[in-house]
Amino acid sequence: MCSVARSLEVVGEKWALLAVREVFLGNRRFEEMVRRTGAPRDTLAARLRSLVEGGILERRRYAEHPERFEYFLTGPGLDLYPVITALREWGDKHLAGPDGPPLLVEHRCGNRLRSRLVCEACGEPIGAGSTRFPSLSASD
Repeated sequence: MCSVARSLEVVGEKWALLAVREVFLGNRRFEEMVRRTGAPRDTLAARLRSLVEGGILERRRYAEHPERFEYFLTGPGLDLYPVITALREWGDKHLAGPDGPPLLVEHRCGNRLRSRLVCEACGEPIGAGSTRFPSLSASD
């Protein structure tokens, strides 16, 4: 199975990615996530469990009576930031309504955040057709 397929097994469901988005936005508590995403409670609870099991989120108790938890991104979870950013940008470009994107994101320099893939070695922008797969075999 290729890496894309394996990744989708962990985060390739709408409510899973929206839960990750919420934690990136600082909304780490279950009730906040339900309110902001509109996810059914049982569905969101199941997705949060799978994200914890998949090593994307870590669950930490913040109250004992009643027992309540917050969710924090792990290292692999933090590595999803470019994925979430790319999905947001794609949606802003292709799916925004007549009023434009619902959320504008700025870099700390004050300019609107736009991501760009570049080759780490040479700095050349990466786009469709600019990559090759020398180790690709028929089983990949």
